[in-house]
Order: sequence, then structure tokens, then C-alpha cells
Amino acid sequence: MIADIIVPLFSLIALEVILGVDNIIFISILADKLPESQRNKLRFWGIGLAMLIRLCLLGLLSWILKLDTTLFTVFDTGISGKGIILILGGLFLLYKSSKEIFQNTEAEYEGSDVTKVRGNFGRLLSEIVLLDLVFSIDSIVTAVGMVKDLSIMYTAVIIAVAIMLFASGTISNFIRKHPSFKILALCFLMMIGVSLIGEGLHFEIPKGYIYFSMAFAFFVDIIQVKKAVKRSP
Repeated sequence: MIADIIVPLFSLIALEVILGVDNIIFISILADKLPESQRNKLRFWGIGLAMLIRLCLLGLLSWILKLDTTLFTVFDTGISGKGIILILGGLFLLYKSSKEIFQNTEAEYEGSDVTKVRGNFGRLLSEIVLLDLVFSIDSIVTAVGMVKDLSIMYTAVIIAVAIMLFASGTISNFIRKHPSFKILALCFLMMIGVSLIGEGLHFEIPKGYIYFSMAFAFFVDIIQVKKAVKRSP
């Protein structure tokens, strides 16, 4: 039946887009370090490689599922290959987010020695690929729990990445124009980093809680921005 294909397809597309928000925010913030002429190129390559990695991982599905096998135990907590990847990815995300917050706040003070750091395209792209790999493994393992048909997974990934690519420019421009939202987005990435570490240690924080808290903070920030605009002459 068509419903047996359409319902899981749209459900998986929605899931992939939600999980891809982390990727878009991370790419948008890193793209801001480049000259205007290179920002779209970095977003295109970053999101395009995210799709390529996901499609390749689907082809290695049997290997991905083996990553859940416990390799060793630490303090009665089993650590798997997937757990190691998530923990390292979470630590990297915490490091990058906290570093960006420092650079975007301390640089605002007069007399600060901190200057706006410009990025190298190749280095920034390699950082994006590293996070793409972590997010891709997480999303593929989640997708396997929802859908068993590989063709539906492939289709959902391609459509979701197309949506992400279309929305990335708007999100990037919005974050660049509103510094307060940039800090909020970085805090969001820190929360995702903590969530990845927790998931790697089998202490999962429901993503719904994280997205709800960030949506609420985003809503409050919008009210503050509108209020500030009304006060300005």
C-alpha cells in the first residue's frame, strides 16, 4: 500500500531534518569566519558531504549496526564503537562551541586582545566533515529503528539534505544579523555536545527536552529583540 511507504518516508524526512538542524547551525557559524564569496561554497560542500556520508553509511549498514557491540567496560558502563564516536564528537562540539562563545563575547570588550578569527576553508571543511560523521552515525542508527526499507532511507536522506541546503542560507544570514541568536545557537550546540557524550555513556537525554528548551529560549530572545527595536529611535 502507498500509505506503508508515504508515512514512514515523511516521518523519516522529518526526523532527518530535525537532527540536521545541529549540522546547519554548526556550518553556518563556521561559514561566518570566511569571506562572503566563500560562505555559500562552504555551506554547499558541508551539507553535500553530509548527504554523501549518510548514503555511504547506509551502504555499510551491517558495519554500523556492529558499532553497538560493547568493546570494553568502564565503571560498569559498556563502551561500544558508536559510544566512542559519540563521546569524541560531543567533546569536540563542546570545545568548538565554548571557543566560539569566548571569541564572540570577549572580543566585544574594549581593550581586549581577542580579535575576530578568520578561518581557512580547508580546515573549516575538515571540522564540518568530522561532525558530519558523528551526526550521520547517530541519525542512521535512529533511522534503522524506524524503517527497514533501504530505498526509503536513501530517499529520505536525499530529500532531507535538499531541504537543509535550501534553508541553510536563510538560517546563516539570520544568525549573522543577530549576535544574540548566534550565542544562543552556540549554547544549543553545547547542549547537543553534552547529549552526545551522555548517549555514548548510555545516559540518554531525550532530544525533545533539548529542542523544547532551546525553542523556548529562542522565543524569549525574539521578544527581547522586538522590544529593543521598538525602543531604538
